[in-house]
Amino acid sequence: MTMKNKRFQLIALGVLGLMLQACGTPELIIKKEDTRLPTAFKLGDSEKTNTASIKWKDFFDDPNLLSLLDVAVVNNKEINIMMQRISVAQNEIQARRGEYLPFVNIGADAGGDRVGEFTRKGAVEAGLPLANGKPFPTYFGDFRFGLFSTWEIDVWKKLRNAKQVAVLEYMASKEGKNFLVTNLVAEVAHSYYELLSLDNQLSNLEQNISIQKNGLEMVKQLMFYGRTTALAVRRYEAEVAKNKSKLYEINQNITVVENRINFLLGRTSQPIQRASSGFMDLKSKVLKAGIPSQLLQNRPDIRQAELELAAAALNINVARANFYPSFSINAGIGYEAFALKYLVNTPASLAANLAGGLVAPLVNKNAIQAQYKNANARQIQAAYEYEQSIIKAYTEVANQISNIDNLDKNYQLKTSQVEALTRSIEVANQLFKSARVDYLDVLLAQRDTLDAKKDLIETKKKQIDAMVDLYKSLGGGWQ
Repeated sequence: MTMKNKRFQLIALGVLGLMLQACGTPELIIKKEDTRLPTAFKLGDSEKTNTASIKWKDFFDDPNLLSLLDVAVVNNKEINIMMQRISVAQNEIQARRGEYLPFVNIGADAGGDRVGEFTRKGAVEAGLPLANGKPFPTYFGDFRFGLFSTWEIDVWKKLRNAKQVAVLEYMASKEGKNFLVTNLVAEVAHSYYELLSLDNQLSNLEQNISIQKNGLEMVKQLMFYGRTTALAVRRYEAEVAKNKSKLYEINQNITVVENRINFLLGRTSQPIQRASSGFMDLKSKVLKAGIPSQLLQNRPDIRQAELELAAAALNINVARANFYPSFSINAGIGYEAFALKYLVNTPASLAANLAGGLVAPLVNKNAIQAQYKNANARQIQAAYEYEQSIIKAYTEVANQISNIDNLDKNYQLKTSQVEALTRSIEVANQLFKSARVDYLDVLLAQRDTLDAKKDLIETKKKQIDAMVDLYKSLGGGWQ
């Protein structure tokens, strides 16, 4: 073996050793997500039937609400913004896919240069005549055109992993859109039922004002006959005025809620069609919660967090590949000549080139080390976020199951309270006419009945809200 070959081998071994040293990656800890959940929401309940699978068009019965939801899921501005984000994520897949395929370009360029006579190229040109015996020109042209290709060989799957990350992020963005639809459906339903409850509050207040106006006329008659004083009349007048002022408050709240619904529907203010008369007769649906582990499949936010975790884990592999050597191939084929008249001569002007490259980071790897550590930190963060979304979902369902049960009992007692107070108004009026009670007793009976009915309407709204919230918490509302 010649000295030259030995020297070449030593250099090659040295370069290989440096590359192997460059490939060393810092030791990092990958967090494994904890997805453990209780076996049931309530002790002894192992029913697997789950209401989350019901589509919102089948879950809600009110045709006016269904009409609003149809508009909302199509026209809501936030949904449409999210759709564009999904489109961006989809385009990112195409971009990442193209990165690990060869790039082929077509191009042409022209130029000229003058070399120094005492350079290697200049000396050759000075002593080499052209075919026709003339010397090389002082300014030597350079014209070429053809196909040029570059290709980074994806040995470590860096580019393919980056493409798969884009796929996972695209899928996560679609789940994010589903979760947005779930929240939108619930918010429109909440606002619609709030509107119905306000209509009933308005009707209740108007009925009470009518009763108090009758009472006012009665005390005026009694004062005329000297059976009561002007104080009773003034107190009744004040009570009527106070309740009339509340009508404007409720009307303002109705306007606000109507505008909120229109905003959710992505349109300007217009009347909301609704049927409020049967609000107090609405029965909450009996929802099937299934088992906690079903939340992992049914909740879009959990599936989104899971996909983001998978993308974060794969990004670690992408960042790790930056420590390894990168392999590239450059190739080109085309025509090249020092004068345009010779440019397309075949095969004399035909030129081709092929080159391979091998590059690895050696000194000052701070940037890629920081990128690698950041990828690891994001994976740990994504794992915690995934766990948090699971715990949050379980807590929301457990709270709403308990809430529905307690509201049921609360509503029954408030119904009994309203019935008793309604009867008390009639009794108080009879006793007042016979001068057996003071006018204040009548006013208090009317005031207590008004407040009790208001609470009853509010409790009914809470019952309906709890039903909607449980449906949303289970993962329903986006289908």
